[in-house]
Amino acid sequence: MLGSSRTSFSAAREALGEREVAGQTELSSELIAASNVLAGASGLRNALSDSGTEKASREALARSVFEGKIALVAMEIVADAAGRRWNSGRDLVEAVEGLGFEAALISAEAAGRLDTVEDELFRIDRLVAGDEQLRQALSDRSVDAQKKSELLHGLLEGKVDPVTLELVRHLVQYPRGRDLGNALAALVEQSSRRRERLLAKVTVAAPISADQETRLAAALGRIYRRDVDVQLEVDAEVLGGVKVRIGDEVIDGSVAHRLEEIRRRLVS
Repeated sequence: MLGSSRTSFSAAREALGEREVAGQTELSSELIAASNVLAGASGLRNALSDSGTEKASREALARSVFEGKIALVAMEIVADAAGRRWNSGRDLVEAVEGLGFEAALISAEAAGRLDTVEDELFRIDRLVAGDEQLRQALSDRSVDAQKKSELLHGLLEGKVDPVTLELVRHLVQYPRGRDLGNALAALVEQSSRRRERLLAKVTVAAPISADQETRLAAALGRIYRRDVDVQLEVDAEVLGGVKVRIGDEVIDGSVAHRLEEIRRRLVS
């Protein structure tokens, strides 16, 4: 999302956080289901995101569509989203879906399992990235969504938190043109943001010790003046050193990066 859509989603997420929704276990699935309805109805999503229509009219339309189909609180959250400014109908779909994800994370946080869910999402992201056959099976549009769901349940059921399983299942069944790895990474970042911490994706040439990881997190925390979660990925191609990505910012201290800089200077 860009511009007004990003601002609207941020405000809608804050409004969701101010509601007493932690104990409403079905809220996430209802919001995600609402996003699926909007994704499948272009006329509706475009009408609800049309900034040329009065806010009250868009909110009333959302209520008329979803009343009796989802719980009252879920309906009001969708109506609130519809009343905000969006660059496109697809941004509204993404926002309602994102609010469903946020509701799931709030539920996990209330149960003291948010750290677990975030870690599991990251590990699943790494599993998918490292297994070409699995990635193709889960991303292949010609494969029936139900078969993908069954494959996913076979891999994860009983091994991860139910919140983790449902979030990943949704991404697999409803890709909406997204790369699965990018979608999983976005969920990890959303979870980290939920805890008001920065997420640092760190690539190293070889595994580091727990003490080294702790000292790295502390050093990054001093730089950014925020608590930092470190998620490690081992990639022999970096050769040595460390590469850190926080949001759109990259700190590349790897040997491979320095060698590439030297190579560019030699040929320039």
